[in-house]
Amino acid sequence: MPPSAPITLSRTCDAIEIPSGNRCTLTAGAIVRVMQFLGNSFTVANDYGAMFRIDAKDADAMGLSNPETRQTSSEQAQPFSEKLVWDQLKTIFDPEIPVNVVDLGLIYSCAIADVEQSGRRIDIKMAMTAPGCGMAGVLKADVEAKLSRLPGVKEVHVEVVFDPPWSPARMSDAVKLQLGFDLDYGAPQSQLPIVPSKS
Repeated sequence: MPPSAPITLSRTCDAIEIPSGNRCTLTAGAIVRVMQFLGNSFTVANDYGAMFRIDAKDADAMGLSNPETRQTSSEQAQPFSEKLVWDQLKTIFDPEIPVNVVDLGLIYSCAIADVEQSGRRIDIKMAMTAPGCGMAGVLKADVEAKLSRLPGVKEVHVEVVFDPPWSPARMSDAVKLQLGFDLDYGAPQSQLPIVPSKS
């Protein structure tokens, strides 16, 4: 989406700096532009180019409605299934790239097990696009919060891993095309087709 028109915050609200992941406060009267809204947060930028993440619960500070309220009620109406887990994971987005963590290739594994009294435990292994990503804790918390709201889920455990390292080859073909990359982008050189030279 193109950036929104300038918005003046009507009240102070919590935010997270991107890409450092540091928590901060944006004061009433600050001017921001919404760069994207995906999942449960807004990515905004100020006039100096600094980017921040504002949770959907603080949408009113920007004069917007909270779309997460509708999403929560629809989640609870659905019966539990593995598809529902993956659908929820697809509502969690990288704050800098308009791509969900599944299609970005960040989810390495998702294991669902039954626990006592017909509850369920979900174990997720996920990576970041870079080992030093400051948003790792934020995305991990997003996954835990989204999955813990699903019906019958008693426990959610998310482990951030770096082995094997994430690479662009893990992105879905649709995302590569969306971002303007060739389908073989990120593939190791040994996997690329050999084009004979014209001599």
